[in-house]
Amino acid sequence: MGVANIALKKVIPAMQRGQSAEIVAIASRDLSRAERAASELGIAKAYGSYEALLADAEIEAVYNPLPNHLHVPWSIKAAEAGKHVLSEKPIGLSVAEAKELARARDRAGVKIEEAFMVRTHPQWIKTRDLVRAGRIGDARSVMSHFSYFNLDPRNIRNTVEYGGGGLMDIGCYSINISRFVFGEEPRRVFALIEHDPNTGVDRLTSALLDFPSGQAIFTCSTQLVPYQRAHIFGTRGRIEVEIPFNAPPYRPCRIFIDDGSDLSGQSVETIELETVDQYTIQGDLFSQAIRDGSEVAVPLEDSIKNMAVIEALTRSAVSGQWEIPESEA
Repeated sequence: MGVANIALKKVIPAMQRGQSAEIVAIASRDLSRAERAASELGIAKAYGSYEALLADAEIEAVYNPLPNHLHVPWSIKAAEAGKHVLSEKPIGLSVAEAKELARARDRAGVKIEEAFMVRTHPQWIKTRDLVRAGRIGDARSVMSHFSYFNLDPRNIRNTVEYGGGGLMDIGCYSINISRFVFGEEPRRVFALIEHDPNTGVDRLTSALLDFPSGQAIFTCSTQLVPYQRAHIFGTRGRIEVEIPFNAPPYRPCRIFIDDGSDLSGQSVETIELETVDQYTIQGDLFSQAIRDGSEVAVPLEDSIKNMAVIEALTRSAVSGQWEIPESEA
């Protein structure tokens, strides 16, 4: 649903290489763009509207990579048309929107998943397994950074009304992996947010999340040097994830385990994961959940909790105080 770059360059080609999904149609509000994309990607059908795609009875599920403010409206329309939905992150613009989507899912009896592909990548499965096995002792701190540089005022990531800004676009990953590693929800959160004076979007956010078992800190920015890294610190060691979010599909990913015995890094153990495409894994697992009736990898209930943290951080930046994520209200 749509011809966004992430769909054309990453998600669709990756899903086409999978074992459980078949891409049968693509839609755009501009038929010529849909036809061009279909030709380039070898897709059988092209539609000049999203409504026409949803009216196709042969389509069982849709992938929604539309701008953030359109995730919930069009995912609801897809659910009402009886389609399962894999929607790009963030799932919506608010907890209220995400809950509205969950109600639509329940009414329609379909599956809806937020596309946090990192959650099913082997490097994060391995990292969480190592933490749970006590390899670094008790995990007490998660630290991550995610940034890129984009000043283009025409880019949807720099448009406030479209849900632009760094916290929604990439900070959501840092929140998600800290919740994933701890297996808990933060009790309270605090944030500093700097906004671009021209576009109004948040361009630099630093946050502190207080979990029952420890703390997570992260910085995300849309106007810093492109970089990403994640660290998990425990009482007896640490784990470093080299490329935590945009894991390359063309070479192995690496995580590093350090017992702290040598500050120069001589004691670091490197674990190299197999070369995979996280979008292929995501597509196959989503399709398999539809086929066998199992739960999707990232259920909407989890997405609502992630959105609650985003909302609380936004409130904290305004209030200058700790704020409590509210996913149950």
